Amino acid sequence: MKKLLVFLLLCSMNSKAQKIDLNYYLPKDVTYNKNIPTPQSIIGHEVGEWHVTHDKLVEYMKALAKASDRITIENRGTTFEGRPLLLLTITTPSNHQNIENIRQNHIDATNNSSDVSNHPIVVYQGFSIHGNEPSGSNASLAAAYYLAAAEGQKIDELLNNAIILFDPSFNPDGLQRFAYWANTNKAQNINPDPNDREYHEVWPGGRTNHYWFDMNRDWLPVQLPESRARIASFHKWLPNILTDHHEMGTNSTFFFQPGIPSRTNPLTPQMNQDLTKEIATYHAKAFDKLGSTYYSEESFDDFYYGKGSTFPDINGSIGILFEQGSSRGHAQESDNGVLTFPFTIRNQFTATLSTLEAAKNMRVKILKYQQDFYKNARNSGNKKAIIFGDEKDAAKSYHLAEVMKRHQIKIHELKSDFSSKGKKFKKGYSYVVPMNQKNQRLVKAMFDVRTTFKDSLFYDVSAWTFNHAFGVDYAEDVSLSKAGKEITNLKMNAGSISRMSSVGYLFSWNEYYSPKALNTILQKGIRAKVSLKNFKNDGNSYDYGTIFVPAQNQKLGASKLYQFLEKIAKENHLIIKGTSTGLNDGIDLGSRNFDAINKPKVAMLVGNGIRSYDAGEIWHLLDTRFDMKLSKLDMSYLGRVNLSIYSVIIVPSSNSLSSSIIGKLKTWVKNGGTLIGYRNTAKWLSKNKFIDLDFKENKQDSIANVSFEDRSLQSGAQFIGGSIFEAKIDRSHPINFGYKNDKIALFRNTTLFIKPNKKSYNNPIQYTSNPLLSGYISKENLKLIKNTVPFQSNRMGRGRVLVFTDNTNFRAFWYGTNKLLMNAIFFGDKM
Repeated sequence: MKKLLVFLLLCSMNSKAQKIDLNYYLPKDVTYNKNIPTPQSIIGHEVGEWHVTHDKLVEYMKALAKASDRITIENRGTTFEGRPLLLLTITTPSNHQNIENIRQNHIDATNNSSDVSNHPIVVYQGFSIHGNEPSGSNASLAAAYYLAAAEGQKIDELLNNAIILFDPSFNPDGLQRFAYWANTNKAQNINPDPNDREYHEVWPGGRTNHYWFDMNRDWLPVQLPESRARIASFHKWLPNILTDHHEMGTNSTFFFQPGIPSRTNPLTPQMNQDLTKEIATYHAKAFDKLGSTYYSEESFDDFYYGKGSTFPDINGSIGILFEQGSSRGHAQESDNGVLTFPFTIRNQFTATLSTLEAAKNMRVKILKYQQDFYKNARNSGNKKAIIFGDEKDAAKSYHLAEVMKRHQIKIHELKSDFSSKGKKFKKGYSYVVPMNQKNQRLVKAMFDVRTTFKDSLFYDVSAWTFNHAFGVDYAEDVSLSKAGKEITNLKMNAGSISRMSSVGYLFSWNEYYSPKALNTILQKGIRAKVSLKNFKNDGNSYDYGTIFVPAQNQKLGASKLYQFLEKIAKENHLIIKGTSTGLNDGIDLGSRNFDAINKPKVAMLVGNGIRSYDAGEIWHLLDTRFDMKLSKLDMSYLGRVNLSIYSVIIVPSSNSLSSSIIGKLKTWVKNGGTLIGYRNTAKWLSKNKFIDLDFKENKQDSIANVSFEDRSLQSGAQFIGGSIFEAKIDRSHPINFGYKNDKIALFRNTTLFIKPNKKSYNNPIQYTSNPLLSGYISKENLKLIKNTVPFQSNRMGRGRVLVFTDNTNFRAFWYGTNKLLMNAIFFGDKM
């Protein structure tokens, strides 16, 4: 049936362009208000004729809000590229007049046992969080028109009983990038040949946001501006249903949840999945009527709470994922015939309306489910607390507290210092989270530790435990008596400088923003040194990596230097100590164990062959957190670049770097450069003799009792999708400067296992003999990873080659290992 429909659609095309009008999408069982502008009247083309650009999408949504008393519109902020993050609220005019009372009553119902039978249901509908999956945002044009213009009993009944929060573009920057690509490569005679340039967008593609992040992994960590706006809206309303419209491979049909039952997170109530399955019957009915094929309970899962369709499940809502086979342009050949862009849009439009139909008919049942979810959460929360913090790094602890506040989780100050199981929690550096609160299930999800699973395959990561990710100490089942005042206005600790000194200034490398401070100092032309040993000065203890800024022989005079460092201390929330003496307990300030730090000039390879996610995470880290300039060198012109002007070059994960750059990079390293390679780049560097590494391999020569049907499950079980492992560290090694504990938690999603160097001091980071902290790993890989090393360094001429098997900057929320990269940048020449 679907092939027939596609064929008929193609027959309606002339040789120049598709002739599709709005009626192709719209239901025929209602009339439409002629005073409501159609998309074409505002954006200048029919829905699906071109890929809508974000500016046109915004223009149309504003026009609808102006023309319809069913719609209000708000701008909740901007993307990194300055595009507005719009949200439309769609309901009846009478509901709009009482909207704040409706919202408050809805929230109140999650805090008590009031009657919800007369409450409207709240549905959040969001589109195209991956910019190059554009059928969702393009469908939002038709869906918004329908909700504004449709007339009759059917639409009145829907809008009387629903508040629709309508987010037409989750990812404005990515949508704009992909629309530009698809439109500039569109021919007058649409060519569905998959080899055509239209269907092969250039690196990094439009999937991601400005810094190349997959934003559909950021619902729980909330590190990006788009996510912050979205999460604020979510918690403001606590919608009952949230839909997330995506695309998948061109040869696919249409997917709607539920996903694979065995891959649902155990913290998600079974009733959530039961309701999801009931809602699915509405999708099936709508698609059967349309003649479009579909599937569910395959391929996708509901495990990681950082995804848009799973995050609602731990918040009393129902998240629903839609995946449409993608035309990746205007029309493309597929196993199901020629897949046209308008056809993909119509499917997304259909799912939008089938969701609303289910919401209307299941309204009371879903409202009561949400109410029961929070009632059970309140009743099951114990009268204990969790505590997290880092006695030497207030900023890192603050940023974890910041995430919790964004999710409206109550946190308290620590009343006074205390210790638990050898870990010291310091007032002002630690936070207390009571577990007898409304959002305690969300708290449990954030700090969840899980090492046994029903299934061995995961669509995304299997672990994200926040205390490990942020690298903070953690204690649970702590008495509430440890809690001080509730924090209503979260603030970072203030920085300060103690005094003006004629000797010099010291600051710890433990604090998260110490690298930012050091970079500012070096870029100013101020000399700085790093301590290679521990010492005491003026009665204060200082760890490896302490930064010393001499007062003498600087380009700034004493007063100007003090003022400059005072500004740095305040901006970076640091405590800088002016010292009265260079005589220390341990190494003195004039010792050669204080090594001069060179001003870094950092470059990173990007482009074809480089994993854009990893590159984007590094770019975002250096640019937005540490204010460091980063030169992004594209592989297409790397051969013409004078590398000698750079002191550090970072190569993110890559499986296929060009052999033509080998000689150039080797010469650069031998002349004193520091080359940093991540993940699969480690194998390339080893193969091409930059560094000598010995890898362990998972060899499964014989696999018994596995059927042909299950063969992919067996191989998939050997994949590490994202788990957390424990390593012991040598804190005296420069790669580990700034860490106070002897062990570290590392994120890993590769199966690269490096055997340790025969010289123990060359293994500054080494997995323990029992390394799994949280997440899935096969028995075979767990045996292999024990006592291997995730980091190695090698001298080459006057330079250094450093490799990490693990991603130290994963998705912007792994604050706990960011310092490893900063140590490699600033101190790589000392390794």
